[in-house]
Amino acid sequence: MKNVIVVIGAGSIGQAIARRVSAGKHILLADLKQDNADAAAKVLGEAGFEVSTTTVDISSRTSVRALVEKATSIGSVTGLIQAAGVSPSQASPSTILHIDLYGNAVILEEFGKVIASGGSGVVIASQSGHRLPALTPEQDKALATTPADELLALDFLQPAQVKDSLRAYQLSKRGNSLRVMAEAVNWGKRGARINAISPGIIITPLAKDELNGPRGEGYRKMINISAAGRAGTPDEVGNVGALLMGQDGAFITGSDFLMDGGVTAAYWYGDLAPK
Repeated sequence: MKNVIVVIGAGSIGQAIARRVSAGKHILLADLKQDNADAAAKVLGEAGFEVSTTTVDISSRTSVRALVEKATSIGSVTGLIQAAGVSPSQASPSTILHIDLYGNAVILEEFGKVIASGGSGVVIASQSGHRLPALTPEQDKALATTPADELLALDFLQPAQVKDSLRAYQLSKRGNSLRVMAEAVNWGKRGARINAISPGIIITPLAKDELNGPRGEGYRKMINISAAGRAGTPDEVGNVGALLMGQDGAFITGSDFLMDGGVTAAYWYGDLAPK
């Protein structure tokens, strides 16, 4: 039986992690758009990986379940790379919550039922979740543990409370980190691990949308003031993903790794700190 690495989101970051953890395994590459999946599969296939593709709408449990069924028909799911999502410049608050928050929760629930013993997964969250002011303990627990199909009914996620896309994105990404911690308990019962990475500004098509969008000036300021003084690359995220999914990270689960070149540090304690 083949070992299967499921990659959700055919972008640069998902591919970078997949390259480091998928040698000798079958990559099932899923994206909302078949053309995106096919383009990424061509690159990976020409690099020597065994790849198949499919489509998935992560805001639909039915669609995610179909992806799980396809993956398990190929072999044993030993890895999950969840890199799908939308950014504040790409979508409305409602769409962001449906995809980035609800969709991620569904993925963790459904793949948590089939992940193999010894398997591991990584969720791509965001530095943005680390810049959201503290929520109440009750809100944190709700984001972490509310069944996915009830998440969007939470009082503090209603339109009157979440009026702009950035707020929706920050809540979603904070929710991703908390959800990973809670789901690590369930995954652990199967002998598997799940972690999150919260990248800063990584040069991808999505990041370019942000840099050229209405918040572009703010993003460029973040880069310039950060300790690193530059944006990151997908390969740098891939290195952290490989650590978390491999044997060198076997003692790590339920964690969220912030890698943003020092932007969040500058936001809370440096020149980006709110006055």
